[in-house]
Amino acid sequence: MPNVVLAPQGGSQAWFVSCPVREALYEGPRGPGKTLGLLMSFLQHVGKGHGENWRGVIFRETFPQLEDVIAKTKKWFWKIFPLAVYNKAEHSWTFPEGEILYLRHMQHADDYWNFHGHEYPFIGWEELTNWATSDCYDSMKACNRSSHPGMPRMYRSTCNPWGVGHGWVKARFIDPAPAGKIIRDTPNGWPRVRIHGDTKENEALLYAEPDYIATLEGIEDEAKRKAWLFGDWDIAAGGIFSDVWEPGYHIVQPFEVPASWELSRSFDWGSARPFSVGWWAKSNGEQPKGVSRTIARGTWVRIAEWYGWNGKPNTGCAMLAAEIARGIIEREKQMGFRIHEGVADSAIFDNGTGLSNESIATTMERIGVRWTPANKGPGSRKQGWEKMRELFSNAKKTPMEKPGLLVFDACRQFIRTVPTLLRDDKKPDDIDSETEDHVADETRYRVMTEVPKAGGASVGGAWV
Repeated sequence: MPNVVLAPQGGSQAWFVSCPVREALYEGPRGPGKTLGLLMSFLQHVGKGHGENWRGVIFRETFPQLEDVIAKTKKWFWKIFPLAVYNKAEHSWTFPEGEILYLRHMQHADDYWNFHGHEYPFIGWEELTNWATSDCYDSMKACNRSSHPGMPRMYRSTCNPWGVGHGWVKARFIDPAPAGKIIRDTPNGWPRVRIHGDTKENEALLYAEPDYIATLEGIEDEAKRKAWLFGDWDIAAGGIFSDVWEPGYHIVQPFEVPASWELSRSFDWGSARPFSVGWWAKSNGEQPKGVSRTIARGTWVRIAEWYGWNGKPNTGCAMLAAEIARGIIEREKQMGFRIHEGVADSAIFDNGTGLSNESIATTMERIGVRWTPANKGPGSRKQGWEKMRELFSNAKKTPMEKPGLLVFDACRQFIRTVPTLLRDDKKPDDIDSETEDHVADETRYRVMTEVPKAGGASVGGAWV
């Protein structure tokens, strides 16, 4: 019987290595052997007669992050293929029959052009949630090909539910279907699947480190503990709001807004990135009919929203300012009210570069949608996030005695993007600007900026 040097452990690791679906994510807590599963996914086709046509590349976001991957390849590859050659300068492995695996970093979308035109029937992404957007991941799909007939095609990734890319990975792989179910949500796109691992499956790790699970249980940060111990995706992953956001308190069923409440809207401009419009009702102390909980005077309630994206996280739909203005008017007609003026990113008041040199704000006002510039003075971002944290915290009190912030459950983009926003590593009181922060920005504008009320501004009225 041959001596087996390395084989997938039973359960999720074996399923990932043998997965027949072209695009697969191996996700879960820390410890089930995801990195080794990624390496074995490539190695299984080495020495099978493909020769130099079996080419692969595994990415990390930065080169220092590759050190652990490189260490694992050096530990195992020479044991399995003693004649394999590691090129330290190129960070690549060449195997006896000519197969090659590159270990590379890709941090920005433009880095794709270093690989444009290349053929890699195997492409792997280690710790996929390290990438703030899906730009790099999506671009490299064009390179997952081979001109040699009969080659396997594998697009593989691993990650924990933690990191700056938590939101888009969750939207891509976690939300559409349970683990193990193939997702087919686009007519021409690749089918994809996620495989969920469990630390307890990794017998080799637990034999060497019997206290490993206890170590994870001892993590003080609740969200990080849930992510790394259980692979829980329903967390505010290291977020700026993780300690104050609680869906059971903040997400509410729609109710009839009292006619005496103030209605308003907020706007964050985007073209290549999404734009976001939020409609708000502000309590004056009158309690809505049929609502049992107390809603304190001054509480903001997000009653509706419009998110300008193409269905892909953090990617806009390139609508013109005039089209957005007409869409706002049409939506307000459908909702049964008309708002005189809202608050928006002050950048839309800058003159444009087109033939008319007209600002976005001027274009929209010409059509009938007026905006007040948001307060964006020194420190306003941090002050805005702290204000939102205060409002979230107040809304968790029973009864609610101070102004809070509530969200109708139909406002899915707020619920999808805001609770998971990460703190900036270098500025912990601010949000990482690479995350999908457009809804949060217009929310911040609304709670921090007064809107003129002259001329019938912010018309009140019943709304369901």
